[in-house]
Amino acid sequence: MESNILVIYTGGTIGMIQDPATEALTPFNFDALYKHIPILQNFNCRIDSYCFDPLIDSSNMNPSFWIKLAKVIEENYEKYDGFVVLHGTDTMAYTASVLSFMLENLNKPVVFTGSQLPMGVLRTDGRENFINAIEIAAARTDDTPIVPEVSICFENRLMRGNRTNKFNAENFNAFLSGNYPLLAQVGVHIRYNHQHILKPNFRKLKVHLNLDPNVAILKLFPGITENVVRSILNIPGLKALILETYGAGNAPTDAWFLKALSEGITSGITIFNVTQCKGGSVEMGKYETSVQLGSIGVVGGYDITTESAVAKTMYLLGEGFSGGQLSQMLQTPLRGELTID
Repeated sequence: MESNILVIYTGGTIGMIQDPATEALTPFNFDALYKHIPILQNFNCRIDSYCFDPLIDSSNMNPSFWIKLAKVIEENYEKYDGFVVLHGTDTMAYTASVLSFMLENLNKPVVFTGSQLPMGVLRTDGRENFINAIEIAAARTDDTPIVPEVSICFENRLMRGNRTNKFNAENFNAFLSGNYPLLAQVGVHIRYNHQHILKPNFRKLKVHLNLDPNVAILKLFPGITENVVRSILNIPGLKALILETYGAGNAPTDAWFLKALSEGITSGITIFNVTQCKGGSVEMGKYETSVQLGSIGVVGGYDITTESAVAKTMYLLGEGFSGGQLSQMLQTPLRGELTID
């Protein structure tokens, strides 16, 4: 049975091709997709494309664009069996994370991919990433999609989108899923790790379009001053702070630091503790340096990534959660974004 796949081009390196006359990089013409990548004609699927106009560099990514992207998927959801989103690599993990929360009851693949080199460059990684993403988005067993969740396909690896971060700006192997196993590995065959893939619930897609950007990130470092901490906590309208701590959730025990956080929490700011490490989990109370964070009301983030923490917090705030309810939801796995031991 033929699958229908919609390729959504948002911008980014993968969609650029070199003009032979000027040698300048120009956007790829997806109307001529089969001309540029003729091997796609061998797939048992029909591929349509949707290009944003204007295209956006991923460094300019923002919540309003995420809403537009979610709407495109919502409007085309019943027409297609899967979606491939071409996106710049710099903020791909943020977009994949937030889309996982915005698309509740997702029962079809939404596969993000991109490249480190433009599609039109001889050694591009874009061609292989694109072909792999198409094949994964179209993959079905018993007329049911194999990967019905938001994922990132990059350098022969498929990862859960909200478990991923970009860790390398130069290598083709640019993304890491430090706390969750790969969903699939691409070799001679695509080997799916079915036990780690979310199962479809066959409920109607529900798209959430309210995101609240009143969130900030505070990354701890040795020598951080009270002025820096308080200036972040005193941002007008701030509702939540992602606190990037050391190791398993550790932070300074200076009286001024704990007092500043405590006053922020009392004023209504939710503080979400995530680790700076690319692997491992926040364990509040494991060491003395995190015991006091828990005692003043800081919320432990377990093994969630910073990207996913930002996305989840914007989503929950947009849904109207606050106070104790917000804290509880942040610690509740909603889309497979964190593991509670």
